[in-house]
Amino acid sequence: MKLRVSAVQYHLHTIHSFEEFAAQVTHYVKTAEEFETDFVLFPELFTTQLMSIGGGENHPAALTIDELPDFTGRYKRLFTNLAQSTGIHIIGGTHIIKDQGRLYNTAFLFYPDGTIAEQRKLHITPAEVKGWNMAAGADLQIFDTVKGRIAILICYDIEFPEIVRMARARGADVIFCPSCTDDQHGFHRVRYTCHARTIENQVYVVTTGTIGSLPTVDFMRGNYGQAAVITPNDVPFPPGGILAAGEINHDMIITADLDLSLLHEVRDKGSVTTWRDRRTDLYTDWS
Repeated sequence: MKLRVSAVQYHLHTIHSFEEFAAQVTHYVKTAEEFETDFVLFPELFTTQLMSIGGGENHPAALTIDELPDFTGRYKRLFTNLAQSTGIHIIGGTHIIKDQGRLYNTAFLFYPDGTIAEQRKLHITPAEVKGWNMAAGADLQIFDTVKGRIAILICYDIEFPEIVRMARARGADVIFCPSCTDDQHGFHRVRYTCHARTIENQVYVVTTGTIGSLPTVDFMRGNYGQAAVITPNDVPFPPGGILAAGEINHDMIITADLDLSLLHEVRDKGSVTTWRDRRTDLYTDWS
């Protein structure tokens, strides 16, 4: 099985309407369509750009995080229509939703047939708790598609090897990791752990982050991001494990082809066979 993936380095800047947001999103999806991609990944928290709209003349300041869920209906309709019109599976980054009075940082998978699936962020950073009072999701979801089984782990989630082990044990071959980091330290924490997870589990990881800035939106004033498609470090993959990567902090989209049969090959007879050689007599097997 082969599939083509694209990842968006989404440029955050102040906007004045939902229509501006929709036009920017459509531009990226249409670009991915021109490359005949199967999946396109947007970054974590990119819909915070909607907060920069503010409330008009009577409320010129940015909207609050508690107001962001008000855009959920329009966000879903936009991405559903784009997935259906292009035939692309779209991982719509993450958007903040409200459920029973709690806020959840949630990734949505939009299928070409109009189906919408979701994965809530499972591990919440101290900044998300302190600044936004974000709640943690309760379950890991695995998604079946016509191009294979995937998982979506949001930024901080990828830094926990147990959850990726669980995803692989349940059959995921590709992990999509939408991210949002404000400096080089955060970026490299996510990036290095993405590499570690590909080696440990012999899977592909597709990751991307926000770039630019939202000067009026608290906690979104700084962004440091780069998209990458990451492979296990073994023949027949690139020696550095990077199949494709963007230019750091540039507004762009990257695209690469993934061959799932190569994962099965290295799991069976690679230079190392980390998935097969795990010591379940010494530690828990997350099956």
